[in-house]
Amino acid sequence: MITFLYYMILVIILTSYLHMCTSDPSDESCLTHLSSTLRDPFNNLQNWTKPNFKNSCNGFTSYLPGATCNNGRIYKLSLTNLSLQGTLSPYLANCTNLQSLDLSSNLISGPIPSDLQRLVNLAVLNLSSNRLNGQIPPQLALCAYLNIIDLHDNFLTGQIPHELGLLVRLSVFDVSNNKLSGEIPASLGNRSGNFARFNATSFDGNKELYGYPLEGLKSGKGLSVLAIVGIGLGSGFVSLVLSFAGVCFWLKITEHKMAVEEGKINNPTYMPDY
Repeated sequence: MITFLYYMILVIILTSYLHMCTSDPSDESCLTHLSSTLRDPFNNLQNWTKPNFKNSCNGFTSYLPGATCNNGRIYKLSLTNLSLQGTLSPYLANCTNLQSLDLSSNLISGPIPSDLQRLVNLAVLNLSSNRLNGQIPPQLALCAYLNIIDLHDNFLTGQIPHELGLLVRLSVFDVSNNKLSGEIPASLGNRSGNFARFNATSFDGNKELYGYPLEGLKSGKGLSVLAIVGIGLGSGFVSLVLSFAGVCFWLKITEHKMAVEEGKINNPTYMPDY
């Protein structure tokens, strides 16, 4: 009986060890496709090769620069300031154990894949200081553990998805210096309760973006405060001119009447004698 238990324990240990030494097929697919869509002009990712994708992790050790492993799975990718070009592969979503994705300060273009919604363990998403365009996927709200979304200094367009305000763990949110438009969702700009609050610096640098906490509010018709003030001043100036013209016209008529009356006094009409 003791021998059997010893044998079973040995099998479990060996199985766990082999599992830790063998990369997950999903991670291999994720890394392979990401490598194929990114260009590395300075060869910073020279170890990112197919043989290493098959054995990217050995327990907590990674053989790939920028990758961190946890129990044989990729759980963090940090490829910052490497002058990487190209686009983001939707197959990034195959790294299902990923908790942190930081590709900031590169030259990556194209849209943010909506497939990232499948990264259900993702807590940190930093794609700032790139050349990303298109809209922010509202599907990111399905990554319930997200507490950092940093997308500043890109070319993102469209409105900020109000669904992102439903992320209860969100503590850092930065979409400044993009080309976003429309009203800031109240679920992000005017949070209450225990939710983290974001100030104007999170939204600055988007000319067509308005609403609290930005100062450059717009009316329902899309007119900025400066435009409204300008229209008010213009209307006031027109009213002033019209009023001045009216007063001048009234004075002219009054002067004419006085001249007529004065003429009557100087040249009285002689009444006939009776």
